[in-house]
Amino acid sequence: MSWWQQPLVGFDLETTGTDPAVDRIVTAALVDTVGDRRLSATGWLLDPGVPIPAEAAAIHGIGDDLARAKGRPAKEAVDEIAAALCGRLADGRPVVAFNAPFDLSLLDAELRRHGLPVLAERLGGPVAPVLDALVIDRAVDKYRKGSRTLQRVCEVYGVELTDAHEAGSDALAAVRVAVALAERYPDRVGDLPPAELHARQVDWHRAWAEDLQAWLRRGKDPEAVIDPRWPLR
Repeated sequence: MSWWQQPLVGFDLETTGTDPAVDRIVTAALVDTVGDRRLSATGWLLDPGVPIPAEAAAIHGIGDDLARAKGRPAKEAVDEIAAALCGRLADGRPVVAFNAPFDLSLLDAELRRHGLPVLAERLGGPVAPVLDALVIDRAVDKYRKGSRTLQRVCEVYGVELTDAHEAGSDALAAVRVAVALAERYPDRVGDLPPAELHARQVDWHRAWAEDLQAWLRRGKDPEAVIDPRWPLR
């Protein structure tokens, strides 16, 4: 069977902001699937230890009062999230995300903040294989107009997103978009072994970042820098 018919795990974070180097995890989810069929989900609610900005709370629905009352201590929960994620990778289960450099880099930053081993140290090697539905979509349908938010990409591939910005719902949607991409583009996506698809995404993301940076420098921002690293920054 191809990878998209086998066990996968969707991964998503909801956070205090959009900078993976400084922002904090508020909720996290791992959703275990076989192909696009959900088997189980594990979720975490954290007390991030810092105020949750109103604009972030408006997106994911978690404010300071709820996080402080019900959230797990950040260090304890972050260690659990990393252990669960690495356990699945060690078992050979690809991790599926939507914009992996954000979620994985933010998790690594949290681990460093709390003096815990980062993902690569736990795995004893690269964080792989990762399947990033956003990177794959950009590569195989490069010239499609419009936004590439998870909600919009779900519409393109006929995936139901029942509760946007809820970590478990977003993680499952990422898996289902990745499976839809595999079915629609077998030669470039579905028929490749996960390790080869991971390697191709490194190149696809770098090419996208270089193109976007060049475009921005020609017009809007002569000093624009788009990070070419994937799946971690």
